[in-house]
Amino acid sequence: MHVFSVEGMTCGHCVKAVTQAVQALDGAAKVDVDLAKKQVRVDSSANPAQIRAAIQEEGYQAEIA
Repeated sequence: MHVFSVEGMTCGHCVKAVTQAVQALDGAAKVDVDLAKKQVRVDSSANPAQIRAAIQEEGYQAEIA
């Protein structure tokens, strides 16, 4: 389980964009987005740095928490 602090997420579209970006790396990834906490929890075998990069490519500031 990897946890990321993600700035810039405000709505359901943001949740969908982040989820799809992570699942493009790992189709079996489980993604849980908490807009209120600005946090994304990812259960995936993908490298955390790759996940962070995928989230950032969508236009969000992401840091490994």
